[in-house]
Parts: sequence; C-alpha cells; structure tokens
Amino acid sequence: MPPFIPDFMTVATFALASFVLAITPGPDMGLFLARTVAGGRKLGFAAMLGASTGLIGHALLAGLGLSALLAASATAFMVLKVIGALYLVWLAWQAIRYGSGFSVDPSGVPRQSFFATWLTGLGVNLTNPKVIMFFVTFLPQFVDAADPHASGKLVFLGFMFIVIGIPTGAFIILIAERFTEFMRSSKRAMRIFDWSFAGIMGAFAVKLLFAQAR
Repeated sequence: MPPFIPDFMTVATFALASFVLAITPGPDMGLFLARTVAGGRKLGFAAMLGASTGLIGHALLAGLGLSALLAASATAFMVLKVIGALYLVWLAWQAIRYGSGFSVDPSGVPRQSFFATWLTGLGVNLTNPKVIMFFVTFLPQFVDAADPHASGKLVFLGFMFIVIGIPTGAFIILIAERFTEFMRSSKRAMRIFDWSFAGIMGAFAVKLLFAQAR
C-alpha cells in the first residue's frame, strides 16, 4: 500500500464521517437544490461541480498548509488539533440548538448559463469560512503528527472527501424535488440529520481531546 494512504480503519471511519456530512443539509446543498428546482438538473450539476472545484483548492491548501505546520512544529500541530476539537464541539452544539436551517427557495433565482452557475458554486464555496475551518479542523483528526507520511495522507483524505461528496450530491440532485419536499415536510428527518451531524463532530472532538490528555 502506498505510504500516503492511511490504514483501513482510518479510511473507513473517514468515509463514514464524510458521507454523513455530505448528506447533512447546508449552504452548498441548498445551492444545488435551488438551482436544480429553478433551472433543471443541468444547472444543479453545474453548481455542484463549481463547489467541488472549490473543494479541490481547499483540500490542497489545507493539506499543504497543515503539512508545513507539522514540519515546522509538531507541538503547534497538536495545539491546532485541540483548537479544532473545541471547534467541532461548538459545531455539534450549534446543530443541536439551532438545527440545519435547511431552506430551498427557487423563486428569485436568476436564470444563468452552465458556466455562470459553475462560477456561482465556486464562489460560494471558496468564500465560505466554514469550509476552510472544516478542512483545517477535520482532516487532522485522522493523521498522527509523528507520521512521516502525514502530508501525503492529509492531501489524500482531502480528495477522498471530494470523491465521496460528488456521487452523493449527484444523487440528491437527481431526486431534488422529492428530497426538498421530504425535508420540508419532515421535521423528524431534519432532527435526525442534526443529531447525526452533532454526533459525528462530538465523537471526533472527544476522541481528540482524550488523545491529547495521554
């Protein structure tokens, strides 16, 4: 196995967490669905591809940036992970207290070309500070600061998140109308999403904080 690929349990755990995050309603999903409902699946896919392009940039910058931090100071890398754990706890609390805030309003969405919609998805993703914080705090949970191949693993996991998110987003776009109706009508489903998100974030935060206490 190439050294930049984490062990099986790490990959499996990361895949599960990424999938739960991919199906949890958020700004990107709202954009995909709004464009799909207003302009058809073509524009939904354009928005998704734009956001995915932005994620490539986030994955590379986070992986290389965290790698540089690790190379400079393992202690600083550990401090970042602890701060990240606290941030994940905050995200979990926000999800439980306020919910996902899922909203799709296709009315008033401007008619755009495929390229213009792609740019919209790219811009929304690149300028979203929550996406940056996600990559900076989420990826380090799966990499040991003492691992000599940490840099490669960080980049690998970043792209793995994108690979999991694209087919998940594509499926949601294909069933956009039914999905939006279901999400609007089922408060129970929304709370399940919220608690799933909070559970994933909380579990990783606790795991990390206990690891630092050893």
